[in-house]
Amino acid sequence: MSALSRLFARFSGLFKRSAPVATRDTARKSDSRSGRSSRSRSAGSSGSANGTSASGSSQPRRNLMGKATIQALPTFQGFEIDDIEVVQGEQAVAEACAVLRAAGTLGFDTESRPTFKKGEAPQGPHLVQLCTNQRAYLFPLRITMPAALRELLADRSIRKVGFDLRSDLALLDANFGLRCGGVEDLVPLFRRAGYRNTVGAVQAVAILFRQHYRKSKSAKMSNWAAAQLNDSQQRYAANDAYVALRAYQALRERARRPAATEAVADSAVNK
Repeated sequence: MSALSRLFARFSGLFKRSAPVATRDTARKSDSRSGRSSRSRSAGSSGSANGTSASGSSQPRRNLMGKATIQALPTFQGFEIDDIEVVQGEQAVAEACAVLRAAGTLGFDTESRPTFKKGEAPQGPHLVQLCTNQRAYLFPLRITMPAALRELLADRSIRKVGFDLRSDLALLDANFGLRCGGVEDLVPLFRRAGYRNTVGAVQAVAILFRQHYRKSKSAKMSNWAAAQLNDSQQRYAANDAYVALRAYQALRERARRPAATEAVADSAVNK
């Protein structure tokens, strides 16, 4: 073999040894890109196929009911004046709180005297309302809070449910130094059920019970720091807590229903 032939054979051997390495590297890169692309297509198709959102929520979007539709519904029958107790005096507060503790889960809300001057800080709440399924208890607040009521509100083992309680809790903390325990806000519960807009008491009653909860605007803007609450104020305050309790119970029941039953309920709302 000539020197030129030996040199050509050497280079040919080097080329053959290096070629498979490059081929394996190229194959691995190609497989990696193919895998990423396949996973991406799979993730995208699975999200769109079952209607889930990017956040992973499996609940369908649910609609609120229109004002005219709600007003045409039968009237929601809440607490009447005989079902409501305005609790005053240390002994009466202790007795009422014992009844409430026994119930375990309570409707909860507060009322504060409205502020009409720009920059005026709210001084409430002036009333705390708690209820069972049978009776509402209204606790007027003056300078201090009764010890039995404070202990009940702070107790994490007693569930207190209400609508959009952020400002209520903030005022109790700021003006009475009270951190409430065991509180469950219904607004996030409705969001998890598929309602993207905030659901208040009127909407909740319409959605869950197909009834119209009629709220008095004059009572809402009344003086909640008054020495004596009139009948309209008492009914307004008591039923805000009662509706919260009933809505919470209905949502828990709804969560246990089969999906087909929920679909029928949703179609009724959208009509």
